Amino acid sequence: MAKTAVITGASSGLGAEYARQLAARGADLVLVARDREALEGLARELTAQHRVGVEVMALDLLAPRQRAKLERRLADAERPVELLVNNAGFGLPLAFERNDVEDEARHLELHVEVPLRLTHAALAPMLARGHGRIVNVASVAGFTPRSTYGACKGWLISFSRWANSVYAKRGVTVTAVCPGFTHTNFHERAGLPPGQEGVADWMWLDAATVVRESLRDVARGRAVSIPSTKYKALVALTRFVPSSLVARAAATGR
Repeated sequence: MAKTAVITGASSGLGAEYARQLAARGADLVLVARDREALEGLARELTAQHRVGVEVMALDLLAPRQRAKLERRLADAERPVELLVNNAGFGLPLAFERNDVEDEARHLELHVEVPLRLTHAALAPMLARGHGRIVNVASVAGFTPRSTYGACKGWLISFSRWANSVYAKRGVTVTAVCPGFTHTNFHERAGLPPGQEGVADWMWLDAATVVRESLRDVARGRAVSIPSTKYKALVALTRFVPSSLVARAAATGR
């Protein structure tokens, strides 16, 4: 029986790329996002190309009753999930004081509470079987002072490090994937027109590379994955630079 991976935020960007690479490796998939049409299109593509099973769950993870459907799916020992990719998310402008506080609250919920709940749902059956992997898509922003986005991702990194240290010895690894600026539609959905991010060309990564390198680190059981050598170096540098300078540098782009 093929192993099953659940991917949230699977309709586009890194989520869709995780789906493509995992399907190419023979994994059956459960694709989760709000956009049913996009999910079903991706499901048809992957089924035709790789002959894998693909289940579509069109859900709003900020709606408790809808999220509960996914929690039940993750906890279902009769349909085991080997890999959970917590990828759903969205960005906001960095000017916290001008953002709608309800948008900020939803942002916090989707980036922190939702992966917490889904991880909790997936853990029990994984631990009972003695194997499983959980991926929390964070960001290099989690290592820098970068408005509430960096704060949310910083929590996710810390949580993943702790969880991996506790559960890896029982067969379940937890990895925080921390990409830098990556070519997806994330910035466009945050309201920033293409080409106006204010980020140098050399700082951009492509989604295929991010996913490929992160899956390699996940397979090795690493608690934190920082795809690309240049971002590993930049994150290491932040440890020695004053926070005020890091904050100014982190204000570039979105």
